[in-house]
Amino acid sequence: MENQMKRGLLDVCVLAAIRNEDSYGYQIVKDMSPYVEISESTLYPILRRLENGQMLTVRTAEHNGRLRKYYHITDAGLERLKTFEEEWKELMQIYEFVTKEDRHE
Repeated sequence: MENQMKRGLLDVCVLAAIRNEDSYGYQIVKDMSPYVEISESTLYPILRRLENGQMLTVRTAEHNGRLRKYYHITDAGLERLKTFEEEWKELMQIYEFVTKEDRHE
């Protein structure tokens, strides 16, 4: 898969992982693992990019004597998810067009 497309898909997956509740890095990786393979070393640059793009905010809280960063989706992040859902419909139409020959064999 093209790197740019995969990067965009991973961004959306991370946003989806925190859509319903704030979460932290390890938990995000764990939540995504049944659907997409992502390591923490891949995740943290994505989180920084999404924070810089104002699609999420970060707060620090103590957990078991250590500081943990919790990520929260913003309105801009929710809007990005909505836009992705619309884009996905178009991508599925393209996929159907591209694979239609396969179904006629």
